[in-house]
Amino acid sequence: MQKQCLECGEKIVGRIDKKFCSDGCRNSYNNRINKDSKNLIRNVNNRLRKNYRILEELNPDQKTKTTRSKLIEKGFDFNYLTTVYTTKSGKVYYFVYDQGYLPLEDDYYALVKR
Repeated sequence: MQKQCLECGEKIVGRIDKKFCSDGCRNSYNNRINKDSKNLIRNVNNRLRKNYRILEELNPDQKTKTTRSKLIEKGFDFNYLTTVYTTKSGKVYYFVYDQGYLPLEDDYYALVKR
């Protein structure tokens, strides 16, 4: 039985478990399959990625303090996060993946890395 490329249908030559005839077909197939079908998903992922980069940039030592205005100046959007963690003492940390922040007094934020 002759195997065919999943992208273009051409005959596959080579390893028995090979699925594509070339790297180009493999890339095209994966790009097509992994393409976000909705702009909403792509926009949310982009927003989370941007928030993550901002927190990572402002928190190189994995624990620091910054101001709300500094976060906003960099383009941080407080509406996009991945996890909310409440400690036993009632403090609420907001996380974007493993980068988090804790609102403090006077518009300051403690930045942490989990």
